[in-house]
Amino acid sequence: MKIRELILKNFRGYGREVRIAVDDLTVFIGKNDVGKSTVLEALNAFFNEKEAKLETADLCVYIADGSKTITIGCVFEDLPSSLTIDATASTSLNAEFILNSDSYLEIHKEFDCSVKTVKSTVYAVALHPSATNYNDLLSLKNQDLKSRIRQLAVDDADVNLSSNVQMRQAIWGQCSDLQLTTKKIQLDKGDDLKAIWGALSSQLPIFALFKADRQSSDEDSEVQDPMKLAIAEALSEVEDELLAVKQVVREKVEGIANATLNKLREMDPELASELSPNFKAEPKWDGIFKLSLTGDDQIPINKRGSGVRRLILLNFFRAEVERRMRDGNASNVIYAIEEPETAQHPDNQKRIVETLIDLAEQPHCQILLTTHVPGLAGLVPVESIRYIKKVAAGHIEIGSGTTDILEEVSAALGVLPNIEDAPEVRIIVCVEGKHDINCIGILSNILFDSDPSQYVDILRDKRVVTIPLGGSSLQEWVSKNYLAKIGVAEWHLYDRDIEVPPKYERSCAQVNARGGNHSARLTLKREVENYLHSDAISEALGIVVAFTGVEDVPNIVAKKLYEASGEGPWSDLSDRLRKRKEGLAKTQLNLDAAMKMTPSRLDTVDPGEEVKGWLRDILRRIS
Repeated sequence: MKIRELILKNFRGYGREVRIAVDDLTVFIGKNDVGKSTVLEALNAFFNEKEAKLETADLCVYIADGSKTITIGCVFEDLPSSLTIDATASTSLNAEFILNSDSYLEIHKEFDCSVKTVKSTVYAVALHPSATNYNDLLSLKNQDLKSRIRQLAVDDADVNLSSNVQMRQAIWGQCSDLQLTTKKIQLDKGDDLKAIWGALSSQLPIFALFKADRQSSDEDSEVQDPMKLAIAEALSEVEDELLAVKQVVREKVEGIANATLNKLREMDPELASELSPNFKAEPKWDGIFKLSLTGDDQIPINKRGSGVRRLILLNFFRAEVERRMRDGNASNVIYAIEEPETAQHPDNQKRIVETLIDLAEQPHCQILLTTHVPGLAGLVPVESIRYIKKVAAGHIEIGSGTTDILEEVSAALGVLPNIEDAPEVRIIVCVEGKHDINCIGILSNILFDSDPSQYVDILRDKRVVTIPLGGSSLQEWVSKNYLAKIGVAEWHLYDRDIEVPPKYERSCAQVNARGGNHSARLTLKREVENYLHSDAISEALGIVVAFTGVEDVPNIVAKKLYEASGEGPWSDLSDRLRKRKEGLAKTQLNLDAAMKMTPSRLDTVDPGEEVKGWLRDILRRIS
């Protein structure tokens, strides 16, 4: 299960209801004290309620209607196809009418702040039957469902009357109009509803929050929490074994207790009849295991500087994601990190954010960040940005995606284009995306080193600025909009792909029609990855591939890598997971494989010297 939307109402500065879209990477940007950390802490209260207890002081003070209830909700996708809630039948969220009108699972936790100890009630906001006699089936016990079957004269010849699931399906199935209406269904009340929520709870994402303000103690959660998370995940993977251990212990202890009561019954039957064995609490397995990291000098890592601890945290993320990919662990993890730049040298800040962006591309992993640092905000993909601003007391707005929002972010944070103070810029090399920049940039570097008189190194030459036209990051978006106004010559390169006519053919014609020093062209092959030699791919990625100039190289490589991992057949993956793996393959191809290219390998795959021609043409236009 993955979170796709967060809902907040009456929580701290969020008085009015706010719905926030959540992606694989979501970055909250805004001024200090505007509500960025509140979003992460709301999610922590939702997923880790026992540890992140809310208080009455968390209630928004700007509520006009006098409500004493905080609402924190999450909308989930990638839902389980079935749920087992009793021993006789499995069911599904759709069959039980638990999904919302968009066929997603929407869970609200409502926290009652009218009492000293704040407690929550769990609801599903669902498109559910409202017709009389069909609107309350989830709350009915077995005998009540049997009575309802008799009352409605439902044909129960093929219905297992010991199964609540089958009886509900039979009752709903014989109604011609269930009058489906969006309503709240309390999930922590009633046996079957509790069973549904219990089954769902075990499949919710694991949420880990790492805050910017740290305690300077030996139990600093910034280091302890990753290890606790590792223990929690390990325990979840051996849950069946732990249940077996618990049952063995229970049976043996109950046997001893019953034997004791039998002996007591011989001496005092009345007292014995008042007693029975009862376990007061479930075992807390996570409290048994403790883990710490210690350096060679025997100084615990959590006694080291906060910058070191943050680097350990980052690499815990990296190791954990790789392990999950390797083991095929399907449960999702959400890593929420406040101000990842905290306590880091500037050289490390950029590296940390770039690494977190890469982690967000891995399956079963979502990354949530907050920042107000212009340099780091500029690295963020524009589709991941959520700009938070306070409109009025209790009224906070969160915007994303539009030109107005991006301009507002740029103005508020001071994200400026890289070339503002670079008058030597002579040409803008415009390509489709960051992968094209990586690949062509590396190839230009290799060719320039072989003969600097014929080629230009587009990444190091100050006369050249490279921009992905997709505007994939905020900095690139700002730069592109800035450069469009200053009249610098543009040199465009677009992938031909396989569409007929090519998707960017008209765009090329428009640029070329400007005349002057502007130029645009399509690749002769499908895309830039088709100009990589198979030997370079083999050396970099450890797989053997063969392809023509028109085949989808990232797809071929992603499939080979997945099958080589032994995780299963490529055909079993969903379209979304295939796309993500192809995206990862593109990154590896355009960085790792491109680095293995040589001039001779380029000559082999590009005998017409198309790539060399691009770089010669750019050099001619800036000389």
